[in-house]
Amino acid sequence: MDKAKLREGIQKYSMIIVLVLVTLFFTWGTQGKILFPQNITNLISQNAYVYVLATGMLLCILTGGNIDLSVGSVVCFVGAVGGVFMEKMGMPMPIAVILMLLLGAVIGAWQAVWIAYVHVPPFITTLSGMFVFRGLSNVVLGGQTLPIKNQAFVVLFGGGANCYVPDILGGGEGMNRLAMVVGIVACVIFVVVTMKGYLNRKKKGYETGNVAAMYIKMILICAVILFVTYKLAKYKGIPTSLVWVLIVVLIYGYITSKTTVGRYFYAVGGNEKATKLSGINTERVYFLAYTNMGLLSALAGMLTIARLTSAQPTYGQNYEMDAIGSCFIGGASAYGGTGTVPGVIIGATLMGIINQGMSIMGTDQNMQKVVKGLVLLAAVIFDVVSKKRSE
Repeated sequence: MDKAKLREGIQKYSMIIVLVLVTLFFTWGTQGKILFPQNITNLISQNAYVYVLATGMLLCILTGGNIDLSVGSVVCFVGAVGGVFMEKMGMPMPIAVILMLLLGAVIGAWQAVWIAYVHVPPFITTLSGMFVFRGLSNVVLGGQTLPIKNQAFVVLFGGGANCYVPDILGGGEGMNRLAMVVGIVACVIFVVVTMKGYLNRKKKGYETGNVAAMYIKMILICAVILFVTYKLAKYKGIPTSLVWVLIVVLIYGYITSKTTVGRYFYAVGGNEKATKLSGINTERVYFLAYTNMGLLSALAGMLTIARLTSAQPTYGQNYEMDAIGSCFIGGASAYGGTGTVPGVIIGATLMGIINQGMSIMGTDQNMQKVVKGLVLLAAVIFDVVSKKRSE
């Protein structure tokens, strides 16, 4: 095999390789405990907010390496307001959910106006938002914990003991049939979509890439899907939080890869001046990125208070760092214009496995922070060095 192609392949799938190696390390280090069905389920449930926030953060980073530092505080504030709506005002759950999403979008739009049209740097705008909405969270809750007793809300957004999709196929104890069927169907859909895309490119005379590599990729991804769904089936089935994550990933994966609006984010990050001269409204692109970030922060807020069955003024701390770290580790460029939703999911999963693996091994909390910081630094260094070599 050509060395250049081998090097390109290793660089392209570097984070997947790292994810596999890290998983193998913690499998050895925990005597296989990290792969127990309950731990796989916990990995998904505990990191659902990271997947959601990182997907939104990707759009901000694509516009030129910009970030949103306010997401953790917005998560806390929206969760606090939603808790007050349901528990103190007695508002019906569906109305409260809609209002929480609208509140998140309004907060995002508020910050987006300053960033997109007044040209206040995103770092300053969202740093301000981080302080403002953290303070407002304390005001709304009066510095106290507010229990979330609305069971319909808790179950719908992945909290409590019954936060799993019902097994409508009637699986017995220890084997959820619905989870296995979903895994098989997902594999079939993935293979069909991949093959259809390959045949379309071939028919139009486009570059199709290495066919063997495509088959290997399909086999590996299907194996991972079946492994995860099998582990979920062996516990309690599909967590409802996973359903929300899949909805977000599928929608934004389609937007970023298949729509004109999605390509605008990459164009702005690649060369904003050239993009503007070509007739694209770059201010609107910034506005959409940060408004969307507010909307997804609201969803993450609902997932958080449902999982913890309470709203607290301290929730959401360091959430922004988890989201930003997942994006950069997953291959998003610190300069903007590069990154994918699947890459972000890989980055978030890697961070989750590192956190869970070290927790099971009993690693000190301070050392866990050290390891996460070094992993993030390594990912950004890899991006910078790769970019310099390509130039």
